[in-house]
Amino acid sequence: MTPPEPSAAPPRNGFVQLYTRVLWTFAGLSMAAIVGIMLVQVAARYLFGSSLIWAEELCRYILIWQTFLLIGIAYQQGELVALDLIGTRLSRPLRFLIRLIVSLPVCYFLYLLIETGLVHAGRFKSQTIPAIDFIWGSLTGRPAGLPVWWVYVSVPVGCAILLAHVVVGLVDEVIALVRGTPAAASNAPSDAPRPPSSNAQA
Repeated sequence: MTPPEPSAAPPRNGFVQLYTRVLWTFAGLSMAAIVGIMLVQVAARYLFGSSLIWAEELCRYILIWQTFLLIGIAYQQGELVALDLIGTRLSRPLRFLIRLIVSLPVCYFLYLLIETGLVHAGRFKSQTIPAIDFIWGSLTGRPAGLPVWWVYVSVPVGCAILLAHVVVGLVDEVIALVRGTPAAASNAPSDAPRPPSSNAQA
């Protein structure tokens, strides 16, 4: 995932700008944490002959939350895998109609994942995270007691974020169609020509 280019459409309001900035900050800090933990793990294993038993588990949990929190940004930037064979040859209203037909079952599937994900996560409220217990116990002498629920709930949270992005993208495109302006969402199709790539030769 790469940060948005300067040519991308600006956020619609301050909340969206703050939301994007917070998630990009979380992406950088979480990736730095994963790299730092794994470097310490490698150094401890090969230099001191003793590995950190909690490193891999903690990095896995950070990566899970990173994936589901940033999936909405990936959708907004158009970085999710998409297959578009005939979209560019159709008129803008027809393209939107096709996108709406495709988005409806996607939204329903995301709703099911949110509903069932919350139920599934609720089954692990009494089970604690071993890595967090070990780290907190080493510092304070007692386990943290953080339930595994905080790991499993990342799935419905991420699906809810993605669902919000899909719905907002559709609403933005409807408004753009009515006003006759380009869609605000970067993943929405646009009739405007794209600027030439910086790598293109003159």
